Amino acid sequence: MAFMFRAASVAIFLLLPVHAIVAQPASSQGFHSRARLISGGQQGDVWLAGIEITLDQGFKTYWRNPGDSGLPPRFDWAGSENVAGAEIRYPAPDRHEDAAGVAYVYGKKVVLPVLVRAKDGTKPVRLALAAEYGVCKDICIPARADLSLDLTAGGQDRAAIAAALAKVPRPQALGAPSDLAVLSVEPMTQSKPAFSVTVRAPEGTKPSLFAEGPENWIVSTSVPDDANRFTVTVEDRPKEAAAAVPLRLTLVAGGQSVETEVSLDANGLPR
Repeated sequence: MAFMFRAASVAIFLLLPVHAIVAQPASSQGFHSRARLISGGQQGDVWLAGIEITLDQGFKTYWRNPGDSGLPPRFDWAGSENVAGAEIRYPAPDRHEDAAGVAYVYGKKVVLPVLVRAKDGTKPVRLALAAEYGVCKDICIPARADLSLDLTAGGQDRAAIAAALAKVPRPQALGAPSDLAVLSVEPMTQSKPAFSVTVRAPEGTKPSLFAEGPENWIVSTSVPDDANRFTVTVEDRPKEAAAAVPLRLTLVAGGQSVETEVSLDANGLPR
């Protein structure tokens, strides 16, 4: 079912016209959304920047993995000047379930922090971004923003970028002794490859788990049971899979989030 919803979303992306946006120096107005680039100045040898997307009431956009339905964001920095690399960090998303399936989303406003490295630290850095992202209420519509920004030492939006960085899941080993942790991954007997993920979460919170496989692997995640166990199911995978496949598990609860990587075998079972 997840595969069918994903295929339908891609079809919508290809068939519907991209809504035109009038480009401005650092911001654009789009379909029920506004996008802009923001600057946080320098931090060591890295420039801090951010992609800010503000949504109209009731609309949402998508995490790097949109889930069963929705459109993953795409960011192209090819037009930038004096940029050796631009690494986007993703704050933890929310889980949204409706008739189209389960989607991983942001609502109202999201800032995606960007860590920018200059080719030459003695020269100015100019960002140029071609962004495509989905905007959804009842149906998903692709929006496009063409943005540019000169990074300066002022960094007037540093606080917003720092707040967004604080929401980015921190890497954590399997079984870590913390209040929020992925404790174990065990295979299950089902018609499709699946495994049970047991987590620890702060008392009184309801955790959410987001599972991501490599390209062309589609996995779905249940809600937790009373023992904080999730079922992660491999809905689709390539016929020729590598012997060891990384799986990234993002666990969110109580305003905290962690990211744990495990390994699957070619059949989609934990190693």
